[in-house]
Amino acid sequence: MSRKYFGTDGIRGTANTAPMTAEIALKVGMAAGHYFTRGDHRHRVVIGKDTRLSGYMLEPALVAGFTSMGMDVMLVGPMPTPAVAMLTKSMRADIGVMISASHNPYQDNGIKLFGPDGFKLSDDVELEIEVMMESDMSALLVSADKLGRAQRIDDAPGRYIEAVKSSLPSSVTLEGLKIVLDCANGAAYSVAPKVLRELGADVIEIGTKPNGLNINAECGSTHTKTMCDRVLAEMADVGIALDGDADRVQMCDEKGQLIDGDQLMGLVTTHWKRTGQLRGNALVATVMSNLGLERYLESNGLRLIRTKVGDRYVVEQMRALGCNVGGEQSGHIVLSDFASTGDGLLASLQVLAVLADRDGPVSEMSRVFEPLPQILKNVRYAVGSDPLSHSSVVDAISRAERAFNGDGRVLIRKSGTEPLIRVMAEGDDAIKVEQIVDRIVAEIIAVAG
Repeated sequence: MSRKYFGTDGIRGTANTAPMTAEIALKVGMAAGHYFTRGDHRHRVVIGKDTRLSGYMLEPALVAGFTSMGMDVMLVGPMPTPAVAMLTKSMRADIGVMISASHNPYQDNGIKLFGPDGFKLSDDVELEIEVMMESDMSALLVSADKLGRAQRIDDAPGRYIEAVKSSLPSSVTLEGLKIVLDCANGAAYSVAPKVLRELGADVIEIGTKPNGLNINAECGSTHTKTMCDRVLAEMADVGIALDGDADRVQMCDEKGQLIDGDQLMGLVTTHWKRTGQLRGNALVATVMSNLGLERYLESNGLRLIRTKVGDRYVVEQMRALGCNVGGEQSGHIVLSDFASTGDGLLASLQVLAVLADRDGPVSEMSRVFEPLPQILKNVRYAVGSDPLSHSSVVDAISRAERAFNGDGRVLIRKSGTEPLIRVMAEGDDAIKVEQIVDRIVAEIIAVAG
C-alpha cells in the first residue's frame, strides 16, 4: 500500500495547504497518540518546532490531537530536531514530534515523528498511522476526565546544551578558534551560539534573529555563500552553517572553501578508526555520496555501505550493522554514540575535535580525498505524471550507464518532498559526466508535462 502523507522525512508541504493544515496536524496527533498509547501509565509526548510562522498554527492542532487521546504534552518551543529526539528518550516520553520543514523556505512546514527510543519511525509504523488518520477516530477519543494536559518545559534548551557539550572529551577546548556560525534563523538560533561560546570559541553569529519568515533565507547550510563570505571578511578559522532544524551541517575553511558532508564523514570515520572509536569498520552513507569517498575509505581498509536517500534509512542500516558513523553528503551526519538522528551542531563539534588534534590550517586538514566530478540537476515535473516510465527516458539512462563502462555511475531518483526528479552522474571524466547529465535531463524535460 502506498503512503499518502509521509515522505522520506515525515510529512511536508506548503503551510495551510493540504497536507500541511491544522486539520491534518490534528489527525496526526490523534492517530500517533492512539498508536503509542500502550499500558496503564500516564502517556507523554514531546513537541518541538523551528521558527516558522506556521508553527503557531500546527503546534496547538497537534496538542489538541494528542490530549484528545489522553496524552500529556511537553512543549519545548524552538529547538533542533536532534534535541527533540534526545529529549523524547531522556524524558521517557512515548513519542516525540518536531514541527519543521528542515531546509525548505518559510512557506513550507512539516511534521517528523520519533519513537520512545528517539529514533524516527519506520515506513511500516508511518503507514499504520496513515491508515488510522483516514479512518473515523471518534470512537477512540478518551472521556473528559482522562484528557491530557499540556505544559512548557523551560529547561529543555539547557538539557540539550549540556548533552552536546558532553560529547567532547573534557580535554578538548575551542579556545583560540574564531568561528562563523550560521544558524539559518532556525531552530538552533539560541542554543548553538551558547554551546560554542561555553566551549571557549570566539563566535561570529549569522542567522540568529528569526522573525517567522526568514528561516533559511539566503543563509544556512543550503545558502553557504553567506557563511563563506563572512569567514573571509572576519578572517575566521572556520565556518559552520546549520539548516532550519539543525539536523544537517556544512562547513568551510579559513579560505571560504566549502567542506561538504562527504569530506566531514571521511575525516571523522578515519580518525575514529585510528583512535579505536569506530565500530563496524565502515561508514554508512547514501547513494548520493561521492565515489571518491568510497575509494578513499577502501584505501584505509574501510567500507562504504550505501542506502537510499534519507537519514532514517542510514540510521536503520547503522543499527542493523552495528556502525556508529553515517550520514549524507548534504550534511546529515549521524554519530550514534551520541545521538539517534542527524545533529549538525554535534557533528561540527566532532569535526572540530579532530582538527584540534592536528596542527595546521583547516584548509590543509579537512579535505581528506579528491572528489570525482559529480553533477546533480533537478527537473520539475507535473504532479500525476511519471516521466521515468517513458521509454525515451529509460533508453537515455541505459545508454548513460553503458557509456561510463565502469568509470562512473548514474543515479536518477524522485524527490521524496517535491515534484522533482534528481539526475546525478559522476565519473573520472568531467566532460563526459556533464554531457550524460544534460542528455538525460533533456529527455525528462521533453516528457515532464
